[in-house]
Amino acid sequence: MNHSKAIAALLLLPLALPVAGAETGQPDPLLEPIVVTATLGPKTAGESLSSVTVLDEATIREQNPAEFQDLLRGQPGISVVGNGSFGKSTSVYTRGTTNDSTLFLVDGVRLRSATSGGAAWQYFPAELVERVEIVRGPRSALYGADAVGGVIQAFTLDPKQGNRGWVEAGAGNFDTQKVAAGAGASAGNTRFSLSGLHKETDGAPVVEGGEDKGFRNTAGVGRIVHELASGGEASVVLMQTEGNTEYDSGNIDFLMRTLGLRLDTPVSEQWHSSVQFAESRDEMENFTSFGNSVFNTRTRSARWDNTLTFDVHELVLGAELLTDEVSGTTDFVETSRTNSALFSQLRLNFGPTDLMLSLRGDDNEAFGKQETGGIALGHSFDRSHRVRVSYGTAFRAPTFNDLYYPLEVYDFGGSYSGNPDLQPEESGTVELGISGNYASWFWDAAVYQMDVDNLIALRTDDTGAMAPENIDEARIRGAELSAGFDRAGWRGQAALTLTDPRDQATDNRLRRRSAQSVRLDLDKTINTWSFGGSVVAEGYRYDDAANTKRLPGYGTLDLRAGWRFADDWSGRLTVANVLDKAYATAERFDGARYIAAGRTAMLTVRYDIQ
Repeated sequence: MNHSKAIAALLLLPLALPVAGAETGQPDPLLEPIVVTATLGPKTAGESLSSVTVLDEATIREQNPAEFQDLLRGQPGISVVGNGSFGKSTSVYTRGTTNDSTLFLVDGVRLRSATSGGAAWQYFPAELVERVEIVRGPRSALYGADAVGGVIQAFTLDPKQGNRGWVEAGAGNFDTQKVAAGAGASAGNTRFSLSGLHKETDGAPVVEGGEDKGFRNTAGVGRIVHELASGGEASVVLMQTEGNTEYDSGNIDFLMRTLGLRLDTPVSEQWHSSVQFAESRDEMENFTSFGNSVFNTRTRSARWDNTLTFDVHELVLGAELLTDEVSGTTDFVETSRTNSALFSQLRLNFGPTDLMLSLRGDDNEAFGKQETGGIALGHSFDRSHRVRVSYGTAFRAPTFNDLYYPLEVYDFGGSYSGNPDLQPEESGTVELGISGNYASWFWDAAVYQMDVDNLIALRTDDTGAMAPENIDEARIRGAELSAGFDRAGWRGQAALTLTDPRDQATDNRLRRRSAQSVRLDLDKTINTWSFGGSVVAEGYRYDDAANTKRLPGYGTLDLRAGWRFADDWSGRLTVANVLDKAYATAERFDGARYIAAGRTAMLTVRYDIQ
């Protein structure tokens, strides 16, 4: 089917659906989820004028994912590429952009490697997350570089009032074990919480015919929140995860840490101010047969947001200072880089119509000044139906690896080196979306086009020599349709994504991007039992820019069941890839395919302390 026709059909499909309120006798729309990532403050998904997916605590508990990226796989606009399973290198592509172009926030703190640019998704513990917000589309005007394809924010566990703690233990095949626990308490206007996790596995082969490669991870989250007499709050949140992962030619000791200190306070009835100081670390020690290496990166940031309200209108003014530092055994020409920024966002409400304008100026130590901005318009036809249109610009500065990595030749073939002549990526994205929100179900459809100048992509020649280069012009077109319902004990979500990411000069598809994906999640609660399943499928992709190394598409089925067998006690069984499907989303330099684990089962028992 022609992509243009498919995209048009996808956008028009919801218009043919009946209005739920008319048939069910329930005209009141479902209360939309509140999101904070899209606009820097609490807004409903519709008010954000963005394409947003929210994974709430119930969804995360039901799916009980083995790895954090399993929650993301197949979500609208999201594609996950892995170099094996169980703690192996993972990339998340949002709307056809690179892993470096998806900003990952943990409780508002940017988490990434300054050398590679992207987040190490494979090390982040899904067990300590209670909510995930996925915002698709450029957000450089609010967050600066890296937010080209979108922003994913994970919110770690924060015990609710009356929930004092929990303990969980689990075991599965591949000799996998885990234990996790958390506790919360309060004293006056101050509440405290602490949660932790340890899991380990013998793992599965990384490539076809290989040996099992293990993974070990210990993680924790600590939080202190004090409610101020003024109505604001002061908070400190610390997250750390560390361990070891094995691969074919060695193993890696890793550590990731985020620390955020935040003060939110009303200055007056019309002025709310927020100050955040944050630090994140990404540290790695690599042990191989041909030598050891250390990569340590640290990102420090200071951010000041001010929200001014004028009746139903809102103005956000802010400033941000961010510094990246790298150290280790690799001799980079530059070891630090500072970026300062001023930004603003104006939201105007005219009854059923919303207008949002954003503007940001960045001063990057390596690349000078960059301006980004956006405009979005939304209109509600009635209480259930809304249309939105937007245009936004973004940029991404090359990473330290992109620019300064010295030539390294690998024993198993191939080499890598940086390219000091790289220029920053610059992009513009136009999007049209329409949504319906009813008493027990919803749908959302969006089409977009992103035009990118100087897209940074990996070039590989016949000898296996790799280096980043700028693609003069790239064009990414896409369409997304999502729907969901929650009624009579049934809970379901569906997502369909079509993407056409092209190098304009060659008309080849961009490396490792799939053109189609679908995800279906369905769960049913019956008294003390729950049952569910997920289907995720993606089309074929190419592992090279020349489109000669084709990797077949795949589909997997996951099943799950839960049972609350006593007061405060529950058990859950999850079986991922039930049909034991063999598939790969990436190849190694020598042509060997990185394979996903086969059938994976996990049984967990949990006790909630009230």
